[in-house]
Amino acid sequence: MKIQFLGATSEVTGSKFLLTTSKGVKILLDCGMYQGKGLETDAMNRDLGFEPTEIDFLLLSHAHIDHSGLIPYIYKLGFRGKIFCTPATRDLCSIMLTDSGKIQEVDTVQFNKKRAKSGLPPVDPIYTMKDAADCMQQFISVPYDLKYSLTPDFSVTFIDTGHMLGSSAVYIEFKEGRKKRSLCYTGDVGRYDKRILRDPKPFPQADYIITESTYGDKLHSTLEIAEQDLLLTVKDACAKRRGKLLIPSFAIGRTQEIVYALHRLKIKGDLPDIDIFVDSPLALSATNIFRLHADCFNEDMQEFLAKETDPFGFENLHYVRSIEDSKNLNSYNRPCVIISASGMMEAGRIKHHLANNIENPRTTILCVGYCSPTTLGAKIMRGDKEVSIFGVNYKVKATLVRIEAFSGHGDYSELIRYLSCQDKKKVRNIFIVHGEDEVRGHYSNHLNEAGFHKNYVPSFKEEIKI
Repeated sequence: MKIQFLGATSEVTGSKFLLTTSKGVKILLDCGMYQGKGLETDAMNRDLGFEPTEIDFLLLSHAHIDHSGLIPYIYKLGFRGKIFCTPATRDLCSIMLTDSGKIQEVDTVQFNKKRAKSGLPPVDPIYTMKDAADCMQQFISVPYDLKYSLTPDFSVTFIDTGHMLGSSAVYIEFKEGRKKRSLCYTGDVGRYDKRILRDPKPFPQADYIITESTYGDKLHSTLEIAEQDLLLTVKDACAKRRGKLLIPSFAIGRTQEIVYALHRLKIKGDLPDIDIFVDSPLALSATNIFRLHADCFNEDMQEFLAKETDPFGFENLHYVRSIEDSKNLNSYNRPCVIISASGMMEAGRIKHHLANNIENPRTTILCVGYCSPTTLGAKIMRGDKEVSIFGVNYKVKATLVRIEAFSGHGDYSELIRYLSCQDKKKVRNIFIVHGEDEVRGHYSNHLNEAGFHKNYVPSFKEEIKI
């Protein structure tokens, strides 16, 4: 079997890995969008590196757009293979891909205005909301830990990684001739001892592993410290500065973690008496899906549910759906917390809140996750004095705070802990993906120190036979 690395090699986003068996069966692991490179991103996403009509199966690790976001595009181009994933991933994709289609349509309108000024012809969106809705008919849900045969020589098992609701490692067993081999694609690996989701689950012995490395050079603090840092930030921003606390957050996973942390602080009586707004229709829809999949929750959350009716709802917490209600937050002059997508500050309603508040010294911006180097979020958080939002330059006068421990990605020690279920001598090779080159290099060193000496950093479009 051959593996071709068609995305997420020198960066975190754009996950796509093509498997081709000796019999010519083509299986795609993930089909994610590149994110955060402005106009360059569109061209990168249109250059797939494979012919969609030739793909027989798509195995999806989880619903985040950098892993699933190009599924409507390949469907538009003729892909009609089956897409296998967990039930929660399918449910989340049903809202996330449609939301992504809407973003493509809106962004293309703005993009074409710029092209018109340069005398260039308009372009079509990479896909539409209809494409996103139509592609859902290709999805087949497979429960965790069920071995599912795609062909007589090829089976897949989805194993919980605790990264987000429904996230999984894709464990593949295949036979070529008389040889039996196994490959585990980790997808994104979550942190241990989280508040909502279960810990990453060990996977069976694998001959080959494709692993993420987003935080392959960093160590996170504990969630207990992160929650205390969150409380101190809320108190400083809202009680002391009497301003707004903006929390750019991914609508799915990170938002629910932050809301649940604030709920716990509210129950303890530690939280100031302020309004908290979740300004993201997608986050509201996603939260409803979380409520449907309580089977994915850990024991602590199950105990919480036995006492509280709703972990994602409490006094002073308001979910904002309509555009009008979102705009009304601009004139809301009391201290408050606004949680809004997207986490990298590249799209969604958070950009409007940033435009309206970033020049106010009483504003605080709290970053709770990873931002790709070229994104608006990265520019703000690295200390740029001025940034462009919707084509207008704004001076950055807000206070900036970062708490990375809320990240859904494990740090390098947690990633190595996750791989410790393996007999190191039996692992033929580990392929390091989903990380910037420098980070992947650091993680390779950490793997060597941990005894995983057979590891490799593949390059973009490189093809390797296993």
